[in-house]
Amino acid sequence: MQRTSFAEMHCSIGQSLERVGEWWTPLIVRDVHLGLHRFDDIAENLGISRNLLTRRLETLVADGIVERRAYQERPLRHEYHLTQAGRELVPVLMALMAWGDKWATPEGGPPVRLVHDGCGAEFTAQVSCSECGEAVTTANVTSLPGPGAAPGPGTRVLHRRAARTPAQE
Repeated sequence: MQRTSFAEMHCSIGQSLERVGEWWTPLIVRDVHLGLHRFDDIAENLGISRNLLTRRLETLVADGIVERRAYQERPLRHEYHLTQAGRELVPVLMALMAWGDKWATPEGGPPVRLVHDGCGAEFTAQVSCSECGEAVTTANVTSLPGPGAAPGPGTRVLHRRAARTPAQE
């Protein structure tokens, strides 16, 4: 089944999904973060077909989320490591995991515990305001049109809002 491309969507979420929204991709990033760097280890852990894993890793490399590093010359073999973009994606996956732990917990409870290295405390990931540190929710955030709000797919409504004058409000 061919998935819909979001390449033309003028939306940061759509553009993010274009890069990491394929099935298996978040789980591959998770595994590389957890220290599984070799192809065979990732394939075994996920139970994913080798040709599908190859395609997903090629896409992650092309999108700058994962990098290949040679670890053996003959035959040539590579490991996979997160780039800065990949490392900055991990907290997003932690937030998704926290949602899953709350709303879609597997039998037996959450399979992973997160511990903050700085203070040693076990924690649940949350999104917080970069200015004051307060947790953000739908109840305490207002979304306003940004400079990239365009009349195309994904930001059409925001573009209309940005074009309104105060008298139209």
